[in-house]
Parts: sequence; structure tokens; C-alpha cells
Amino acid sequence: MSKLQSITAEALARMQETYQKSEKARIVRNALTKNDISLISRRLEAEADNPFVFSVEIDTMPVTNQMRSGRCWIFSAMNVLREKMARKYGMKEFELSQNFVAFYDKLEKANWFMECTLQEIDAPISSDNMRFLLDWAVGDGGQWNMLQSLVKKYGICPKTAMPETFQSSHTHAMNGILNKRLRRFVADSRKAAAEGRKEEIAALKEQCLQECYGLIASCFGVPPQTFTFEYKDKEGKYHAEYDVTPKQFYESYLAEDLDDYISVINGPTEDKPFWKTYTVKYLGNVAGGNDVVLLNLPMDEFKKAALAQLQDGEPVWFGCDCGKDGDREAGLWDDMQFDYEGTFDMHLDMSKADMLDTRHSAMNHAMVFTGVNLRDGKPNRWKIENSWGDKSAKKGYYTASDTWFDRYMYVIAVNRKYLPEKALEALKEEPQILAPWDPFGTLAD
Repeated sequence: MSKLQSITAEALARMQETYQKSEKARIVRNALTKNDISLISRRLEAEADNPFVFSVEIDTMPVTNQMRSGRCWIFSAMNVLREKMARKYGMKEFELSQNFVAFYDKLEKANWFMECTLQEIDAPISSDNMRFLLDWAVGDGGQWNMLQSLVKKYGICPKTAMPETFQSSHTHAMNGILNKRLRRFVADSRKAAAEGRKEEIAALKEQCLQECYGLIASCFGVPPQTFTFEYKDKEGKYHAEYDVTPKQFYESYLAEDLDDYISVINGPTEDKPFWKTYTVKYLGNVAGGNDVVLLNLPMDEFKKAALAQLQDGEPVWFGCDCGKDGDREAGLWDDMQFDYEGTFDMHLDMSKADMLDTRHSAMNHAMVFTGVNLRDGKPNRWKIENSWGDKSAKKGYYTASDTWFDRYMYVIAVNRKYLPEKALEALKEEPQILAPWDPFGTLAD
């Protein structure tokens, strides 16, 4: 490595002199002694530019609350599926069990992690792939394809059949214990391999998985094998179906083929040409389940697919970077509501491609589009159902400007019937495998 250049005393003096000449900098500095940066950088016009009114709007149920957990991808997916069931059976309010899906996600992720680390057992523990696997281990987050795999294998059930527990809603402590046990498996299996005892690894894995099951069951509860599906329809009539299994509930009562829903991304980086499919090495949760396949489309086609599904009366699951330009109290995501460049006289504008390439932005949260406002046939704001409870925004519903959509929207799950023929042809091709640390391998949590 060449010698690193340090900040000289002369350069520091020039910076200080330039800064202290600015009257505006003095005012900003004084304001920031008692105020948040976002407060003094807020554009008053932002809320007026994005009223909570939409020309296309789906009538949906009250929001849910993932609380202190990273299960947004499960909550948002269950919010989409419950609307289908509510319409089918005439229910005013209904909730599917997020805890049921999360239980099997945790168990499957434990198995997935061990299988992935065994794939790398002959590589140094300091290799790039091993360091990635050990750093990420098992968390709460996920993607749409991972949800498909879980539901197809295990089914779904009403929330009444497997309600939340304190631990399912506050997962940090359990995740720490789970990951310590899984990392011990890595150490044990590598030691066995180094000592010529590879035949013992299967038993080590079985024991670890049994212990993980016990931890998850103690924290989340034991998933039901059967349950009673009982509800009242909009006319107040009582209905009950007895001894229903979770698989039956998905296959017969929901009766929706989740494989019809495609993960469409917008990734305008040089390494990902549009109209191609991609997958990410070691991204998944269910061994033998759906591969994570991402179809990359230009923003205009990406947006058309989301609009078509909404206009057909169906909500749209999506993943975005919710950490950028958001205001929980106002319930608004808008890339023009904070003027940080003007406040600090800084050059901050970046293209979406540059933000992805430099790791400034990537998907980190999943929600549901339930409406859109069209002006001259084009969207200018979107209605969002979140899973942060009803105490923020408009009883838990948010607005996103269309320009924010362009910058920070990364993936949607749309039915293949809303995709053009060119996209369907691309889905027939073998996906390109991306590195485990690619930004489209991040999880919504």
C-alpha cells in the first residue's frame, strides 16, 4: 500500500477559516445545539405536495405491528394474503399468524446456515464466503422468494391458532443465543473435519438442529398441527371449519399459487443488465425450496407492473430502503422533504446506481402498496401499509412520493400476468449468480 496522505496543519487552517467566514454556518451551528438535523432542514412544502389522497385505493384492514422484530417481510406478505382471504370469505377483520411462519423460518434458516457452512468446510475460516456467512448467520429478515418456500412447505394459519409471544415480538435475545449455538456448530464441524472425523458431522448437525428447535419452540410456541377456522362474515353469520391443517389452509382455503408471483427488481448498475434474471449465492432459507430469482426491469416497466396489479384491486408487496428521507410522524417518504444540501452547502446527490455500488443504499424493509394517485395517467404518490402499528402516520398508513419510489424502491412481488412477454421470456433463462454480499442479497427486516 502506498503511503497515506495526512491532513496537514495548513489544510486544517484553510478549512477552519473558510467555515468561520460563513454567517449561514454560524446560524446552522446554533440551531443544531437544540434541534435535530431533520427539523431545521425540513421543506414546508413536502406535506402539501403529497396529501394523503389517492385516485386508486384498495380498501384494506387495520395495520399490524411487528414490534421489536425484523419480520416486516412476513408481516407484509401476510397482509397481502389476508386481504385475499377476507374478500373470499367476507370477513371485516382478519389476521394470519406471522409467528407460525417465523417459527419455521428460524428453524429452516438454522439448517440453511449449517448446510452453507458445510459447503465451505474445506475453505479457510477467514475466506470471504465464510466471513460473510459467520457475520450474517441467522436473523429475522427475508425476501419474497423465501416466504414462498415457507408457505408452500408448511402452509399458513389464522393468528388465533398461533398468536404472538413476547419473544416472537422481541427477537434480539433469542437470535443471540441461536447464533452462538450455530457458530459453535461451525467450530465443532471444522474441528472434526481437521481431525479426520467427517463422519461425525451429520450427528453434530442433528444435535444442533434439535437444540435450535427447542429454543425456538420455547420462545415462539409449538406450531399447531390442526386448528379450527372460525369467523363471522360481514353479515354477522358465524362459520367454523374443524381440524384444518396449515397446508390445507393454504392449498384449499387460500387456494393461491404463490409461484405466480415474481420478484421484480430495479437495479440500474452496470453489472446487472435489464431484462435478465439474477440470484445471490447463499441467499435463501429452505433447503430444497424456491431459488431466489430476481428479474431486473427498467423503472418504467417496474412501475407499470406495480400499477397494473394495484389497478386490478390487488395490493403489492415491496422491498425498499426505508431509512432514507422518511418522517414517521408525518407518515411521508419523500426525497425532497429535507434540504440537507442547502443546510450544509454539501454535494449529496447520487444516482441510484452509485448508491447501490457504494453501499449507501439497499433494500432493508418490506411493506405493501395499497393505493396510488395518478395525474394524467402517471403516478405522483403511493399509499403504503406498514407494519409498525397504528400510532404513527395515518393510523399506520404512509405516503411515498413518486420520486422517492424511483430512488429507493428495489423489489416488488407481482403476478406474472402483469409482466410483458419480454419479461416472461427472461424468466426462462438461467439466472446469473451474484456474490453473497451483492446489495440485492440484503434482507428486509
